[in-house]
Amino acid sequence: MYAIRMENITKCFGSVVANDDVSFAASPGEIHCLLGENGAGKSTLMRILFGLYRADSGSIYVNDNPVTISGPRDAISLGIGMVHQHFMLAEQLTVAENIVAGCEPQRRGLLNYEQARRDILEVSERYGLQVDPDATVEDISVGQQQRVEIIKALMRGAEVLILDEPTAVLTPPEVSELFTVMRTLSESGTTIIFITHKLKETMEISNKVTVLRDGKKVGTVNTEDATPESLVEMMVGRSLPVHDDCRMAPKEAIALELKDVSVAGRKGSRARLDGVNLDVRFGEILGIAGVDGNGQLELEEVVCGLRRPSKGKVIMSGQDLTGNDTRRIRDKGVAYIPSDRLRRGMVTSLSLSRNSVLGMHHHAHFNQRGVLQEDIIDEHAEEIIAKYDVRAESVHQPMGSLSGGNQQKMVVGRELTRPHSVVIACQPTRGLDVGAAYYIREQILDSRNKGKAVLLVSAELDEILELSDRIAVIYEGQIVDVRPTGQFTERELGLLMTGERNGV
Repeated sequence: MYAIRMENITKCFGSVVANDDVSFAASPGEIHCLLGENGAGKSTLMRILFGLYRADSGSIYVNDNPVTISGPRDAISLGIGMVHQHFMLAEQLTVAENIVAGCEPQRRGLLNYEQARRDILEVSERYGLQVDPDATVEDISVGQQQRVEIIKALMRGAEVLILDEPTAVLTPPEVSELFTVMRTLSESGTTIIFITHKLKETMEISNKVTVLRDGKKVGTVNTEDATPESLVEMMVGRSLPVHDDCRMAPKEAIALELKDVSVAGRKGSRARLDGVNLDVRFGEILGIAGVDGNGQLELEEVVCGLRRPSKGKVIMSGQDLTGNDTRRIRDKGVAYIPSDRLRRGMVTSLSLSRNSVLGMHHHAHFNQRGVLQEDIIDEHAEEIIAKYDVRAESVHQPMGSLSGGNQQKMVVGRELTRPHSVVIACQPTRGLDVGAAYYIREQILDSRNKGKAVLLVSAELDEILELSDRIAVIYEGQIVDVRPTGQFTERELGLLMTGERNGV
């Protein structure tokens, strides 16, 4: 018997076929990973199961019984719950209020808060999901917020739990805690469908893996019979070679240096950056590891001229560029891949051609006496599209018409093809599938191998460990440790990222 079974599911959005005759099944107590590149159809398939979308054709069975799921209420009544990547919580309410919203235990027509607390604590203890029912959601960690979402689903009777990219915002210790909870749920008979793109986690936690590619099912395998290499080949249709790391030793010359840099917080709040000292040498990648919101954005803004530090200096190749604007800093040989491509990396209404020269449109090669050289700019855009495999119909289409992954490839391509000696790469593979992420990482390594200095800010700890020569850990705006990458364990990094200064 299967806990859920989906047969021959097809779903189209206009001319785009998101799911093409896909069949999927998961057994009771199974942790089943749904794996695939961006746009492969994973989330669409699970949104159909949870009632957020209606399939154009196909059948759904719960415990081998045919069912019709017209919306989330139907799914919940059938024992299906979903924890979305972006949590659906009211931050100003308490944990208990969020969990029982819509199904409040009542006494004499009023919310029976004490009963709600008891119910939550009982579920919390049973599955190892420790939460404080009285805490306000905005005051608890991201990992605890995720537990709130899981408890909310369980208290509504979920026997099938869909987790959409559940580790994307968690630190390594929080990931370990989540996996412990998942195993406990699995042992109690709960079926877990785990949407992810992370192969290491897939191999660690799942019993089975189903791979989608271009909206079609490639196959289902037992995890014990798979390898990361075989799964990659199923995902992208080809094997990916190991990164060719033929680098030279870093040079002695310092490309980028921050001296005692601080950024003041709002009145009465702690500093966003507090006395940061860092240096990046030509021919090395310095990775910044930390939980989002610990000063990475302010560091990015200070280095790239988007914000003036309240104290300290930013020095590039011996020149004090503190307070210089972004244009001047980029003209000094800085390639800047912003963490937020929509706000800082592109103009969605402009064509791919115009976006391909943003920040360079005043250069003589593209601009003759104030007149943009359209043919040269179009040719430049076409070169980026070809080299970075940007899926586009024309260089004249608006940047906003591309998928997020293709927008990112266009931005990264523009920055790494401009003349540069320093790369500021902030979340460079965010939103990219495994094939595109592999290629972008190759380009970053190539910049380093050619003697460029790279400051890498990434929420992907695996990416930091894979690419960096040295790692600086940032916590609450301070650099708490800097070492060569090989001197850190993943556990140490996770603890340092959460404020354990000794990493033990």
